[in-house]
Amino acid sequence: MATHHLSCHCGAVSLDADIELDNLMTCNCSMCGRTGAIMAFVPVSKLSHIAGEANLTDYQFGPKRIHHGFCKTCGGRPFARGPGHDGQEWAMVNVRCIEGLDVHTLEIARKYDGKSA
Repeated sequence: MATHHLSCHCGAVSLDADIELDNLMTCNCSMCGRTGAIMAFVPVSKLSHIAGEANLTDYQFGPKRIHHGFCKTCGGRPFARGPGHDGQEWAMVNVRCIEGLDVHTLEIARKYDGKSA
């Protein structure tokens, strides 16, 4: 597992995440379809050095299980948190926010139909 540094566009929110860049997912729900996140999922324990949490605005919709954090300054969405299928807290890491990553080199393993879920 590799450690990647992520940040929002303005840099007010940043963190490190231990993730592999395989098994990535996109979703077409009303949120993801508009924001274009490419997602990797990890236990929250795989996030570290989170800076700028006070600059995050929490947004929830639908069943309100997931906490979508948005930077108050630039609107960037580097990660979200919520319960996983196992009941433990998981994080969705938006790999588009990994600094220096060329997203055009990534393979998307799953396309989730969130519109129909």
